[in-house]
Amino acid sequence: MKKSLLFILAAGFGLLVSCQESPKKEMEAEKTTDIIAGNYGASVSDQEVVNPAEMVSLVMENGTFEGKIEGKINEVCTKKGCWLTMNLPNGESMRVTFKDYGFFVPTNSQGFPIVLDGVATLTTTDVETLRHFAEDQGKSDEEIAAITEPKREITFEATGVIIKDKA
Repeated sequence: MKKSLLFILAAGFGLLVSCQESPKKEMEAEKTTDIIAGNYGASVSDQEVVNPAEMVSLVMENGTFEGKIEGKINEVCTKKGCWLTMNLPNGESMRVTFKDYGFFVPTNSQGFPIVLDGVATLTTTDVETLRHFAEDQGKSDEEIAAITEPKREITFEATGVIIKDKA
């Protein structure tokens, strides 16, 4: 009886150890999820790109701009990567959403250089939407409640994005 109990314990321990992933496999899995650079959404080239200052000027003059711009990702929606922000040369931040929520970017892509293809528009963002974005950013209830006015800003709806490797 003692031998069979000892055998069962040894077999159970062997199964337990063999079912666990090795640290090497875990590290390999982490590396593959950290790959950020690439094309998201519609295929985009980095040719015929307008600088953000020119895009801002065209939007202020015409109310809209269609084409490609480049910049750097400032913030990303922490829930699922459904929007990002990039700083503009005029000191403002521009929110970028993705056409028809057809694609998202990695939630850990802050600081990466990007090329965006799509449409920039001068819009007024309502309080409810601003509060939703603040919630996505992880802002406190007090910070969210402090948003009481709509915001006039340039927004960008991207059809495709290239996230480049950090230099």
